[in-house]
Amino acid sequence: MPEYTVKPRTAEPQQNVWFLPREHGATAMLFTPIVCAAILAREWHWAEVATLTAAFAALAAKDPMVILARQRLVWKQRHPETSAAARWFVGWMVVLILSGLVLLTAWPIRACLLMGFGVAVFSTLAIVVNVKNRQRSILFQISSAVALTSSSLATSLSAAGAIRPWCWWLWLLLDLQATAGILAVHARLDARIASRGTVHPSKQFQRAAIVSLAILTVAAVTAVVIGDHWIALALMLAVCGYGYDLLQQRSPAALQLPLKKVGQRALALSSLFACLLIIGLW
Repeated sequence: MPEYTVKPRTAEPQQNVWFLPREHGATAMLFTPIVCAAILAREWHWAEVATLTAAFAALAAKDPMVILARQRLVWKQRHPETSAAARWFVGWMVVLILSGLVLLTAWPIRACLLMGFGVAVFSTLAIVVNVKNRQRSILFQISSAVALTSSSLATSLSAAGAIRPWCWWLWLLLDLQATAGILAVHARLDARIASRGTVHPSKQFQRAAIVSLAILTVAAVTAVVIGDHWIALALMLAVCGYGYDLLQQRSPAALQLPLKKVGQRALALSSLFACLLIIGLW
């Protein structure tokens, strides 16, 4: 019998790997508050550009950081995407550091330290959660909404040199809406998986989404009582939109709606919500 020599397979290096934000929902959740705060500030400062680049760099650096952490802690052999991840991570960190240096000239030093600490803590949390594959944790999803929508505070600091009183309300309301949206989307994913009959249906995200809608309803009633009717309208719009989505999840036919279409509807709802908030807080 002739002998055959089998050459060991080597992983082909990946070319043209781009580490840009892939989660469109998270990207919208980060930049919508920036736009809202920039409009409500009613003044312009060049440091707002640095806020934008810093926010984008911090979000984009997450994926290469996760790959580098997995290479260090989980993978036993070197993966081909690790080299590209290292290059992109360095690039995004350079952008983040340069943006931070610009913000140092516009923000109070205490605000710089607090914001920097917050970004570092959440980035570390995101890496740990992703390495352990716990991305679907409800607490992590809620904390993600809190962290991403805090970009409104950074924009207020850049535009006015301080966090204006209206910005705290903007952050809170955007966070409530974003949290409800995240939970509704995850409830849909659970319902879609359960509809295939392969796993036992999970109701944790559905229950959490219902609780978030109850909180939005209470906030809307409070807004009516104190006379903020535009804010109340925005909150009730979110309640109706996400409530309708939860009701649709009971229909197997509705669950077949492409996730891209679901994302587009969620983006339209959050955009309209943001517009009403701007009117209400103006």
